[in-house]
Formats: sequence, C-alpha cells, structure tokens
Amino acid sequence: MEAIIKGYMWVYSNLIWINIIFAILLVFFERRNPTTTWLWLMVLVFLPGIGFIFYLFLGQDLSKQRLFKTKEEEDNCFEIIAEGQKKVLERDEFLYKDPNFIYYEDLIKMHLMSSKSYFTQDNSVELFFSGEEKFDELLKSIKEAKSFIHMEYYIFKKDDLGKKILDALTEKANEGLEVKLLVDGMGGRTLTKGFLKPLREAGGEVGIFMPPLVPLFNIRINYRNHRKITIIDGKEAYLGGFNVGNEYIGLKKKFGYWRDTHIKIMGSAISSLQWRFFLDWRFATNKGVGSCQSYLVEDNVDNTVGIQIVSSGPDSKWPSIKDGYLKMVTNAREKVYIQTPYFIPDDSMFEALRTAGLSGVDVKVMIPNKPDHLFVYWASLSYIGELLQAGVKFYTYEKGFLHSKVFIMDEFVSSVGTANLDIRSFKLNFEVNAFIYDDMINLKLTEQFNKDLLDCKEITLEEYSKRPRVVKIKESISRLLSPIL
Repeated sequence: MEAIIKGYMWVYSNLIWINIIFAILLVFFERRNPTTTWLWLMVLVFLPGIGFIFYLFLGQDLSKQRLFKTKEEEDNCFEIIAEGQKKVLERDEFLYKDPNFIYYEDLIKMHLMSSKSYFTQDNSVELFFSGEEKFDELLKSIKEAKSFIHMEYYIFKKDDLGKKILDALTEKANEGLEVKLLVDGMGGRTLTKGFLKPLREAGGEVGIFMPPLVPLFNIRINYRNHRKITIIDGKEAYLGGFNVGNEYIGLKKKFGYWRDTHIKIMGSAISSLQWRFFLDWRFATNKGVGSCQSYLVEDNVDNTVGIQIVSSGPDSKWPSIKDGYLKMVTNAREKVYIQTPYFIPDDSMFEALRTAGLSGVDVKVMIPNKPDHLFVYWASLSYIGELLQAGVKFYTYEKGFLHSKVFIMDEFVSSVGTANLDIRSFKLNFEVNAFIYDDMINLKLTEQFNKDLLDCKEITLEEYSKRPRVVKIKESISRLLSPIL
C-alpha cells in the first residue's frame, strides 16, 4: 500500500509540474485574449493531469505562426488572379453601377484593406435554401464541366450523397478534366483510401487539410478548414453552409429537415474564390497550380450584383468576417436579421447587438431548437437574456435543424457563407463569406427569413425567465467555457 501511495504521489507531483510548465507557456508565449488565458489557467490548476490533456486537444496555439507561415506568403500566381479587379477600383473613372453602393463604401473599403477582398459588381447570384436543390444544381454543373473542378469542403462523408458526388468527380476526371478535391482532416476523417481510390486512379487529386497523425484521431481540434467552396470552369462557383453528407439533404432522423443557405455565383467574384482555393490547396498539399492565366474570369457587364469574397482564419491579421458582421450591426438603421446555428458572440458583438436593439433597430436572431453540440447550445442560451431586455428578438427553428449562416442588413447588404456567429468562427476556423450588395438578393433572403419565422417559436423574456434551475446551471458552465467551445 505504501508503494502505491508513493507511486501516486510521484505521478501527481509530476502532473503538477507539467501543469505549471503549460501555465507558464500559456501566459508568456501566447498572446491570447485575457479571458481565454484565465480560463485555461483555471483548467490547468484545478484539473491537474486532465487539464493539460484538454489543452492539447482544444488549446494548443504555440505553433500557430510556424504552422501558417506558408499560408501568409502570397506568390505572384495568386496576385495575377486579382490584379485586374484591383486596378478597376483604383481607376479615377470607376463608377458604381448602383447608387446605393456609395452608402456602404466604408464597408467595401474595410474589407479591401483588411483581407484583400476585391470588390466586383458584375455578378449574378442564385440562392438555395434546401439540400436537394443545392446538390441537384451542383451535380448538374459538375456534369456540364468542360475544363476543371475545384472543390473544398469541411465535411465530406462516404455515405450515399458523398459517393454520388465522388462518382461524378471521378467521371469528369476520366474525361480528362482537372479535378481537385480538398477536405478538412477532421471533417473528412472517415474517408478511406479505398473510397478515394477511384478518383485518384482517374487522375483526380485529393488534398487533406491538416490530416490526423493517427487515422480517425486528430488532436488538432482547433484550426479547422470550415470552408465550403466549389469552382467549375471559372464560370460558376458555389459557397455556403451545406457540407457533403446525407444529413444535409434531410436523411438523418436525428436532425430531420436540414435548413441551410448556399449560393451559386456567376461573375468575376469567382476569381476571389479561386484565389482562396489555391491558397488552401497549396498549404494542404505543398503543390503549386502552374499557370494561373487559364483560371482567369472574364467580366460580365450584363450582371450588376456587387460582391466581396471575405476570408478569415487563424492565419489572418484581422478577424475580417467578424468585423464585417460587426459593421453591419453598427451601421444598420432599419433591420438586422441573423440566422446562425451557434450564437456565442464575443464582447464586441454582444455590445453591438445590445446597442442596436436599444436604438430601435429591428434585430431578429434565429437559432436551432435541436442542438448538435449541447455545450454550444447551452452557451448560446446564456447570452439571450440581456439582449431580450434590450429589445433583440430571438427565435428557435422548430421544423428541423437550422444551419444557415446569413446576415441581412437594411435593404441592400447581406452576407452568406460559412462563418457562424461564434468565437470559434471568428478566431479559430478558416472561414469564407460572400458580402453581397444588392437589393433583390437582400429582399429574397428577407422573404426566406420571414418564411422561416412561420416555423419558429419566439423566445419571450417571460418564458426565458422561467427556465428551470438545472438549465441555468448548464448555461452558466457552458458560458464559462464559451471562449474554447
């Protein structure tokens, strides 16, 4: 018994030293938000032995600069793609096609400065609100492809829908088209070499973004590539919330109907998405793309939708998508409508929403009723009370699972993409959104939002105040963990 006690004490004392070392590294070598730093210090101190394991999975940040150094380097190839658009904005004779653009020039310039999000206004946009519509159109576009297909998804499953997409890509690779498929190492962890073999044998290429060191086991939970992009022949591009899997077309009983938003873009905004894909592809595979001239997109003077493709991630100097959301909220005069599956605002976003609500802006936030991550769901509920008091309205989507990431401001500006309204999307995930400047797209998104409200239940302040004590405890614990969720 004495030997066992001594062994235990030896292990415990060494774990204490490990925790102390991690705490020193956390404070002196990382430049985190103070709240997050204090949270991790508490985890390390009060959970010796377990705390540093949690840190390895959720908190590692020390190799960030080294890890993303190559992503910060932009070679001439990628500059070629955007050079034409850049020159257009610099011309003295440049004119906005719609006079409304001038009222949002500060937002346009902010994105241009913070994330090289070049503004184009020769685009058309098609909206998809269901998985069946989106994937039917995507498969049609793949079938009609003539030159190349570049596809990037966070989640790609080897189920019926995944096999259907992979078979379509394999068929085009067999026809001699350039096919590149990029999948995140966490979201695509179930993909096997056997599943991907037909595409590779057909001449297609597959890249894995930060793959796991051990199959099915990835300690890099942070820094995931959450983007969903498809570019076909430089003529069509898809962007939005849908991943590839049966649940995204409503075939999983757990979630039921899957409500999401995706867009198809035609116009020179595709060049920015192509640029984004190439940067991610190079980072994941260490391969260049050769001559970029063949990927250039010609201007389409017949279209008038203004778009900026905005990317952000742990390799970005600024949280560009979050800044865009923030500016939309603070600039709004009439309305801000938000759809997000996860609502964990940081302090600045929380204060902006509170101020907008108190200012009389019609602020409506729609979140799911069916959680897919319980801690995140409880954390989301914890932020609602004070905002309800400020006049912000909240709704839970009852028809199925809401996964849509949509921001609507007043009558002209809207955003559709991959970024949720949570700290993980703002700081830890690689995200991409289209900020759209067009009254008709804004109107269509608003009409769909109002249609979705018919399938929602409003969270009133009275009902919120009557939450059971056990729910309040869960919310409090989850909110404490919100910086790392």
